[in-house]
Amino acid sequence: MVDRLNGYRILILETREEAQFSRLLTEQGADVLQCPMFTIHDVPDPAPVEAWIRRCIDKSFDDLVLMTGEGLRRLMKVVRRMGVEQPFITAIGSARKFARGPKPGRALREIGLEPQMTTEKPTSEGIVEMLARLDLRGHRIGLQLYPDKDHGALIGAITAQGAEIDAVTPYVYDAKAADANIVTAIDEMAKGHVDAIALTNLGQIRRLIEVARAHGDEARLREGLAKTPIASVGPAVSDELKSHGLRTDIYPANDAFFMKPLISAMASALGKSPPRGAAR
Repeated sequence: MVDRLNGYRILILETREEAQFSRLLTEQGADVLQCPMFTIHDVPDPAPVEAWIRRCIDKSFDDLVLMTGEGLRRLMKVVRRMGVEQPFITAIGSARKFARGPKPGRALREIGLEPQMTTEKPTSEGIVEMLARLDLRGHRIGLQLYPDKDHGALIGAITAQGAEIDAVTPYVYDAKAADANIVTAIDEMAKGHVDAIALTNLGQIRRLIEVARAHGDEARLREGLAKTPIASVGPAVSDELKSHGLRTDIYPANDAFFMKPLISAMASALGKSPPRGAAR
C-alpha cells in the first residue's frame, strides 16, 4: 500500500492518538492536515489519581474497566513518577480487564497485558451491554473515566448489578485551545482543499458541530462536508453522522474497525479520482 495516498490531503481530528494516525497516513504518502479536537493535560491535582493507584495496589480490583487508551497511559505516567510501576502492573494484571473498543487494548499491550473482553461498540452503552451479561455482585470494579461527559448512566448501570465502583479520571481537556484550528479546518473543507476527512470517534463529530455553531459556521461546515468524502472508522461513528443528517462515504472492509483498515479504504476510494491537492 506504499504511496497509495500520495498527493491526497487528509484531515484528521484524532486527539489521543494523533501522532500514530498521522504517521500511518504519511507513510502512505498522504498530506495530513492535523486538527485535534482538544488539548489534553494531566489533571491539575494528582492526589486523587495517586490515591486511586495506591488503592489498586493495596487491594487489587476484581475487574478493571478502561474507557480510553489515553487514560491508561496517563495513569502509567503517574505510576512511574510514584515509582510503583511493577506493583501496579501486577495488581491490574490479576483483574479481569474490559476495554471500550480497541484503543485501551493497545495501551494494555504496551505494558504486557491483554483485555479479557472488548466492546463491539466503542461507547459507554457498549460497556453497559457487555457487563450486563456478567454476574458482578460483590465485585470491586476499577473504572477509568474520561473528562467532559456525564458518566452517571454508566455508573448507575454497573452499581445496579451489585458492584462497588472505584472511579478515576486521569486527564482533562482544554477545548478552547483547539477552536481556532477547528474553524480553519472547516474553512479548508469549504474551499475544497481537503480530499477526505477521517473520523475515528463519534465525539469528533459532536465537537465539530459544537464549535461550528459557537462561531456561526454550521452552514459552512455542512457545505464543506457536502463536498468532502467522509471516512468513518466504524458503526458508532457512522450512526452519529446519520443522527446529524450526514453520510458515510468511506468505510473499512470486513468489519475491521481500526486505523489501518480505514486508511486502506481511503486509499481504494480516493484512488478513483485525482487529488485536489494538485489544484491548490
